[in-house]
Amino acid sequence: MLSALRTSFRISVNSLVRSFQTTTPATIDRLDHKRIPADDEGVQGEKIIDLDSVLKAKQGLFPTLESDNILYDGVPYKDLSICNIRVSHNNTVFTLTDHAGTVKLIRSCGMEGFKNTKKGTNIAAQTTAISIATKAIDRGIKNIRVRVRGLGPGRLSAVKGLQMGGLQIISVTDNTRVSWNPPRPRKARRL
Repeated sequence: MLSALRTSFRISVNSLVRSFQTTTPATIDRLDHKRIPADDEGVQGEKIIDLDSVLKAKQGLFPTLESDNILYDGVPYKDLSICNIRVSHNNTVFTLTDHAGTVKLIRSCGMEGFKNTKKGTNIAAQTTAISIATKAIDRGIKNIRVRVRGLGPGRLSAVKGLQMGGLQIISVTDNTRVSWNPPRPRKARRL
């Protein structure tokens, strides 16, 4: 039976001998597109997760009136330092301020040594974030709030870099400005 399934070919080309072996498939299983599923396969996960318990677990996800007084290492939330991250396509600028807005540290990708187009990359943003995180820890800052403004490649990696640098991030806020009166579109191209 095995010899019937397997055939061997020998080809000799310029004194090279190569053998090719072919086999027929052991089982022929065809996909039937008109098959009706036994049970509804699309909603199997519906019974696995209880949605009410998930919502109760995320009860403290959004801020309330009492959120400003929650203590983090003995410091109320409203008195935590704030790291403002301004992300653009060309650069990423980090500003560490206290709760009142007084600037304590400023770092940018250009100050870190990245030049020209490399300033706008996510690697530059992450490296700068690690740098400012180590400087903040040297000043005794452990817990921070993060505000991100702008769209660019270093947006997510900047927050990751702060965490990799050893800072405890309590909250992340998106402060990107939205224009409700956008600029006029370009003139239509004539063909």
